[in-house]
Amino acid sequence: MIIGVPKEVKTDEFRVGITPSNIGLLVDEGHKVVVQSSAGIGSGFTDEDYIKAGAKIAISAKELYKEATLIVKVKEPQSSEYGFLNEKHTLFCYLHLAPLKELTLVLMQKRVCAIAYETVTIDNELPLLKPMSKIAGFMAPIVGAYHLSRYKGGEGVLISGSDGVEAAKVLVVGAGNAGFNAAKIALGMGADVTVINRTSPKLEELKKQLPYVKTLLYSKNAFLEAIKSSDMVVGAVLVHGGAATPKLISLEILKEMKEGAVLVDIAIDQGGISEASRPTTHTNPTFIEEGVLHYCVANMPGAYPKTSTVALSNATISYVRKLAKDGVIKTIENDASLALGVNVFNGALTNRAVAEAHNLEFKALESLL
Repeated sequence: MIIGVPKEVKTDEFRVGITPSNIGLLVDEGHKVVVQSSAGIGSGFTDEDYIKAGAKIAISAKELYKEATLIVKVKEPQSSEYGFLNEKHTLFCYLHLAPLKELTLVLMQKRVCAIAYETVTIDNELPLLKPMSKIAGFMAPIVGAYHLSRYKGGEGVLISGSDGVEAAKVLVVGAGNAGFNAAKIALGMGADVTVINRTSPKLEELKKQLPYVKTLLYSKNAFLEAIKSSDMVVGAVLVHGGAATPKLISLEILKEMKEGAVLVDIAIDQGGISEASRPTTHTNPTFIEEGVLHYCVANMPGAYPKTSTVALSNATISYVRKLAKDGVIKTIENDASLALGVNVFNGALTNRAVAEAHNLEFKALESLL
């Protein structure tokens, strides 16, 4: 199999799909790997590093997509890449299709086999989303604290407080991987941290590890009361299966929040938890709606590509090796976790949540194999 690693073209995205060391594993197993020139520069990897690992360097994306069949990247294809895709391609990356109807239709029309990192599932865990969720969770209180500065548009509250001054109140919405790590870092920064979640088992687990964090079981009233007093809100809600994030913060609720409060909406890849949320970039990360500063960067871990690329590539490489060794059909027939990652196959939409989000027909993958 010929594996292609293109350069990411999404705004402010400096990660790369595979590290040179992991490409070395693929080459040792007899596979050809093509890497687009300068694809790894933002993560600290030169073309020479990839050549030493055994990869071929493609000058352009057009050349790479023409030669490769398995495309391994980080973020979903951008409009400038649509023309390179065709039915011979298997695309393996983060897709987050629920808010992206145009891309969904393109993948169907092009008959691409599209496997989404975020819906690969093992025992209700998301092994390919976990490393980036963890990093985004680590980042959320840091970027939130920075933007609480009056100079950056926030209300001017220091996250740790000071002698005789209360610490900032941080509300983390969701007790999953991102939420747990956001709470952990916020607590370490000296904040007054509360985590709210719809079910109690995750809260009980979190409380055992972070006993100084307050926990709340979600209800509309509990959520409203907590958010009204919060200086920072971290949106870390994850709906398994690729469904869109529920809009827990309506425009009416935004009006109840503190002037200058900060919302870090980690869930923006799936639409975000605020009715006002819309994707932003690292270059222009924030906007203010109803007096609340929204930080809605859709590729948060991309700010630290040297860390994120290695963590991501180490998580995905076992699946890349399976796909390359056994081929797509055999692999998804024999690996139930990877089969759950298939969102589009043979022109059909095989992810029910995405189909419902776009009011499109769903077809079970099993019926198409």
